[in-house]
Amino acid sequence: MQRLMHYIHGQWCPPASGEFLPVVEPATGEVYAEVGAGSSADVEAAVQAAQAAFPAWASMSVRQRAHYLLRIAEGIEARLALWAEAESRDTGKPLSLAQQVDIPRAALNFEFFATAIMQMASESYQTGTQAINYVLRQPLGVVACISPWNLPLYLFTWKIAPALAAGNCVVAKPSELTPMTATLLAGLCQEVGLPPGVLNIVHGTGSDVGEPMVVHPQVKAVSFTGGTRTGSRIAALAAPQFKKLSLELGGKNPTIVFADANYEQALEMSVRAAFRNQGEICLCGSRLLVEASLYERFKTDFVKKVQGLRVGDPLDPATDLGALISDAHRQKVLSYVALAKEEGGRILTGGKALELPGRCAHGYFMEPTVIEGLDAHCRTNQEEIFGPVVTLIPFNTEEEAIYIANATPYGLSASVWTQNLARAHRVAAAIEAGIVWVNTWMLRDLRTPFGGVKASGVGREGGFEALRFFTEPKNVCISYE
Repeated sequence: MQRLMHYIHGQWCPPASGEFLPVVEPATGEVYAEVGAGSSADVEAAVQAAQAAFPAWASMSVRQRAHYLLRIAEGIEARLALWAEAESRDTGKPLSLAQQVDIPRAALNFEFFATAIMQMASESYQTGTQAINYVLRQPLGVVACISPWNLPLYLFTWKIAPALAAGNCVVAKPSELTPMTATLLAGLCQEVGLPPGVLNIVHGTGSDVGEPMVVHPQVKAVSFTGGTRTGSRIAALAAPQFKKLSLELGGKNPTIVFADANYEQALEMSVRAAFRNQGEICLCGSRLLVEASLYERFKTDFVKKVQGLRVGDPLDPATDLGALISDAHRQKVLSYVALAKEEGGRILTGGKALELPGRCAHGYFMEPTVIEGLDAHCRTNQEEIFGPVVTLIPFNTEEEAIYIANATPYGLSASVWTQNLARAHRVAAAIEAGIVWVNTWMLRDLRTPFGGVKASGVGREGGFEALRFFTEPKNVCISYE
């Protein structure tokens, strides 16, 4: 059985504890690898390696750093099929999704930030005839990047690429549930000659590895994507040391469909927004708000389309939904279906675990689920479920739609479907969310900032915002006198 090691100072390192954690394939429920159970000792070794590598990496020309990142991007693209299979096996997501989205986007992350750093400008301000002020943006030093299991390579590289481009050295922790693509990335970095210590990867749990990374005094910034509860814990740990934080957390995102929307487009995209990647994306539209005059028609057609989705082996090209990440997570999602019933909700379709034949007989599958009849303030409509579950909610007016959309602790994203341009602008401005799509969903431009408000996090990733996060501005004032 394959054993996945830490990657520290350019070398494969066994865990200091000598212990390993099982890696389970969600589609089969079987252990197919083991990953090092990291500890504070491993984190210490990684931080020291990063600290030692930092002076040379930070002083390297932007063009040289970009060269390394572009070679990594090329390496990912050259092995797309292999990496997609590894990601599908790790996560249970359809192989086609990994091939078409996750792995190409990971390569694009390195390509984008390699070119962006070469175009990043510094500000300058002339103070009359007395002086000129200019801003230096300098790398922070050692930074921590902690990524989740749902988009393991895409979000891992989303953090690592800008950190490296800006001149920092990285200590990174992938989810212990999905370590395979991070291991492949480490091997690629070794292959392209990335200087030892510039990127270090320590596997393990949040308590054993994540917390030591967050509290380490030489770690200057923490970029984390994951659950709101964990983000709150990280913020509490980091605050006494005044570390820079970027926390991209949970969501309870509304999809709002007005009666004047392009019906077929809104219907098709609402299904995709609700159930893409088994609903295990923080941006999924888990609350579907439909104008009352359109509600019954839209509900009927929506449920019909959902019933046509195929849950199956992730390796089957015809599969729309694969397996959930673990049995424990599936039980959590199913518990919310039970809660919805207790709260008075009606299950329009789905709501049950699935047992598939053959290879996937012991996998963690679940029917895509649609629920109606719930109050906007009930727990089912307030708490992040992170699975293939969507609630349908009718509304009568634009003001009511905005009220319901904002009536959760979260504020990550929203989608608005209308052909009324004035309404689109009004609603987009009024919704409390970090990103609002109008007549689309998940259309991303990497130049734009990304992140949430309220319990969905603090800070922004993406574009020059990410490069600014991983640098510290220094004002230099030069007098003419």
